Amino acid sequence: MSTTNDAQEQTPLIEHLIELRSRLMRSVVVVVVVFLGLYSFANDIYSFVAQPLMALLPAGSQMIATEVASPFLAPFKLTLVVAIFIAIPYVLHQAWAFVAPGLYDNEKALAVPILVSSIALFYAGAAFAYYVVFPLLFQFFTQTGPENVAVMTDINQYLNFVLKLFFAFGVAFEIPIATFLLILSGASSVESLSKKRPYIILGCFVVGMLLTPPDVISQSLLAVPMYLLYEVGLLFGRLVRKRRSEEQDVVEDE
Repeated sequence: MSTTNDAQEQTPLIEHLIELRSRLMRSVVVVVVVFLGLYSFANDIYSFVAQPLMALLPAGSQMIATEVASPFLAPFKLTLVVAIFIAIPYVLHQAWAFVAPGLYDNEKALAVPILVSSIALFYAGAAFAYYVVFPLLFQFFTQTGPENVAVMTDINQYLNFVLKLFFAFGVAFEIPIATFLLILSGASSVESLSKKRPYIILGCFVVGMLLTPPDVISQSLLAVPMYLLYEVGLLFGRLVRKRRSEEQDVVEDE
């Protein structure tokens, strides 16, 4: 009898684990399918990512490979990252489908726009890095060196460099979401966060120093948008708090 009851109590957990495995497998399959679809364009994708640097080098310049396998592994690694990057909405949708049944309706209504905004902001951060930061950063690097030094970047080192910046800017652009959630959850208030601006500015430059290459340009290019996005989060926090206050006044009047 005891064995039967234990089995009944464990059934929901087992079902959840089976569902989790199923959703993880679906996510992996989608990433693999996207990767296989992109693999024939691996060299073109690498050329696209390298374009901000190549456009600033003298005519006839090219990258080099200092390791035997780098010409194969660098485009392969980049294509896999791009496949994950493209599949992220589906992966997060699977995560959402697993978690959603345990949420209340008001939590679901709030979670969906936050999830969509997080994805869009991460993509925006990566696009900002590629179209705004890379040209400025590479122009600085290629024009500040000695005249008798030819820039011949290793393809693997370049890939690690840009992936680090893509990730750093993608995560940094999530600051409005983090700020908004702090205010919404009651963990902090608009007034309290506003008073911490000097510390936030200092923190942005410290994070920029840790997440970017050791130069002032890339550090500032990350720190300044981080602070501006922090202000955007405060703005949305004020708007939501004002809206809730108005709704509460209406309920009290009724």
